Amino acid sequence: MDVQTVTDAQSVRKLIRSGIITGHTSGFAPGYTQGNVVILPQKYADDFRAFCKANPKSCPVLAESRVGDPALPGLGAGIDIRHDLPRYRIFHHGSLTGEETDIAALWRDDLVTFVIGCSFTFEAPLIEAGIPLRHVAQKRNVAMYRTNVPTVPVGPFSGPMVVSMRPLKPADALRAIEITNRFPDMHGGPVHFGFPDQIGISNIAEPDYGDAVTIEDGEVPVFWACGVTPQSVIQNARPDFCITHSPGCMLITDLRHG
Repeated sequence: MDVQTVTDAQSVRKLIRSGIITGHTSGFAPGYTQGNVVILPQKYADDFRAFCKANPKSCPVLAESRVGDPALPGLGAGIDIRHDLPRYRIFHHGSLTGEETDIAALWRDDLVTFVIGCSFTFEAPLIEAGIPLRHVAQKRNVAMYRTNVPTVPVGPFSGPMVVSMRPLKPADALRAIEITNRFPDMHGGPVHFGFPDQIGISNIAEPDYGDAVTIEDGEVPVFWACGVTPQSVIQNARPDFCITHSPGCMLITDLRHG
């Protein structure tokens, strides 16, 4: 079974809960909104919410849960954040201590979930416009990089922006800018293109997260702000406990995008 042929969000989430999908969600359920996830104890929620508001390009918040409630009814019927991501990352005091495919055993009554817009959402409109995306065609995760671009600090939260990269021909890049500007809740238009060293990326062939893809002759690397940014920030803030999505392993919501 090719799981990427399953096109509706609820069916994809069922495959995730059953353990059939445990990797990245790029290319899954086209037409549905995907989201990055950050789960923090309530004592950090006010500062993290303010951090997201101060950094809307990297961290456009789609939803915030009630304290201790794993449901996100505004994003989809029956969503349970403890089960509905293919893979989670667990952090203690800013250090990555493990990855899990289910976090029911780690759930606490003081946890608050933030769901942040994801650029996977606008990939379907790009493809529909005839703009090829190599990582989708190759069924790979998108390439992501830590940059030297600082975020606006709030409370304990600060750190560099993370970006996702898609190699495009210049004409396609111009069209991609126009299309993605229509998705401000999914990071909007690119933050940079053409010269990775200018934003602190020394080796484009070695992404910090995700999978490398070839940049062919006549193409330029195009960079969008990425919802993995909070993970670089968590490493600086060092909260005693945090759960995030594993890079590329998103929450697929029931929301349709236009």
